[in-house]
Amino acid sequence: MSQLLWGTPETLRALLCELVSWESRTLTPGERMFPYKVQEKLRELDYFKRNPAHLSLHEADLGRNFVNAFYKHPDSKETVVLISHFDTVHTEEYGDLETLAFQPEELTKKLHDRKDDLPEEARIDLESGKYLFGRGTMDMKMGLALHMAIIEKASIEQWPINLLLLTVPDEEVNSAGMRAAVKELVTLRDKYDLSYKMFFNSEPSFSQKPGDNRHYIYSGTLGKIMPAALFYGKETHVGEPLKGITANYIASFLTQLMEWNTLFLESDLGEETPLPVSLQQKDLKLQYSTQTPYRAAALYNVFIMKRTAAEIMDLFEQVANEAAMKCNESYKELCLREQIEGVGEVQVLRYENLLSYAEGKFGGSFVEQIKSEVKGNKDLDEREKSVRIAEKLMIQCQELSPAIVLLFAPPYYPAVNSSDDPLIIESVKLMKETARKFDEEVSQIHYFNGLCDLSYVQYTDDSDGWTAFEKNTPVWGDTYSIPFADMQKLQAPVLNVGPFGKDAHQRTERLHIDSAFVHTPVLLEKLIKSMFKCLVEK
Repeated sequence: MSQLLWGTPETLRALLCELVSWESRTLTPGERMFPYKVQEKLRELDYFKRNPAHLSLHEADLGRNFVNAFYKHPDSKETVVLISHFDTVHTEEYGDLETLAFQPEELTKKLHDRKDDLPEEARIDLESGKYLFGRGTMDMKMGLALHMAIIEKASIEQWPINLLLLTVPDEEVNSAGMRAAVKELVTLRDKYDLSYKMFFNSEPSFSQKPGDNRHYIYSGTLGKIMPAALFYGKETHVGEPLKGITANYIASFLTQLMEWNTLFLESDLGEETPLPVSLQQKDLKLQYSTQTPYRAAALYNVFIMKRTAAEIMDLFEQVANEAAMKCNESYKELCLREQIEGVGEVQVLRYENLLSYAEGKFGGSFVEQIKSEVKGNKDLDEREKSVRIAEKLMIQCQELSPAIVLLFAPPYYPAVNSSDDPLIIESVKLMKETARKFDEEVSQIHYFNGLCDLSYVQYTDDSDGWTAFEKNTPVWGDTYSIPFADMQKLQAPVLNVGPFGKDAHQRTERLHIDSAFVHTPVLLEKLIKSMFKCLVEK
């Protein structure tokens, strides 16, 4: 039998440090190169030397690829998909230590010289010697390392189950990698007549509050959707302010009502969604002038559990109508006080209504030309393109102003939950029992409290609730799309079991050493072996 390359805590730690050293910040050349390096690393395994076709790269977007590494047992159809992402957030917050952000061993040593500059909890963890610091150690290259180790062991010991390692780019921004991978998952299932038994992720276990050292596993993930608004007022010169109405004035009414609005609160299985907040609010003037700002935009973050895009748009419209009413009442009082006629009442309309109006006024080809010009601007991201398309259409349809145009901006993460699935119930029980052997307590959370690529499997909405998203997302079908139909074909439970860590996306990001290299490998092996009775340890 071949010797395991990554079968000990020491070799697994070395693998992690190598993966981290291949910097892969989102939308950088490192992210584009990373999958090629992973592919070369996996080619060191005897199984992929014998079966090179089972190790492949597939295009996501912008020159980025995801990796499929498929261990196929000849007598099994049941397949566990091991999902991870390899992109990381950026590293400016490391300051003069930024060059060490991707060198965990060196960074951890160097931080001992700076420990008095660290927050108290991070300093205590550093001095304990139980943590390894660095960008991507926790979120989430350790998850990828664990999956590489488990597929190596399965291939050598010939476990009678199939494992598909899937590692993707761009989870941190738009999940372009996972959205592209959905189609490939359906293709592989059909090609090999597979039965997907579980979609398994190893995102890290996050603390629920400062000082929380409990290890969590997750049987679902929160969804996220981003209602957005274009505010279109009436321009004027600052010396004649009463001849117009600023977009910022209109926007203030909606943002006041959207921030922390309990209408969007959802609860399920004893857990609640965080309340909505604004992620961005700005006027759309590109330069300073004494013309008042008559175009503005805002993005609002809404977490979801059960609601569809259609339900969120209905709620958003309800709040926007209330905001418009308050705005109009306030503006009417101003007009009476100043004895002016005013520029009219603010109305609320959805992007789909604006689009239909513009097509009726100008024709479809003219509207498509406007949209294409914005979508072709490489200096704009998907959110900015969404707002700018609505803005360009409103410029051509100013008779609709003043107005609040409601739309969706990417990304959209549907919520997923498998807490009631019998396999997940048994798996969670097994994980808790196994962890006790390490004197470790594992607790279950029903919804992962961060964004996760598991959102793009097991989609269950059968009411066409997603069509509201398609109709009201200006970049839909061109620079952004979600494979809802294929997602519905991937019906298997989801589970997230990963290593314990702290401070993801912060300069003190760190990974618990024993959890990562000793405990979690045992949990993962125990879990997968439990899925086929012949390998359950007596």
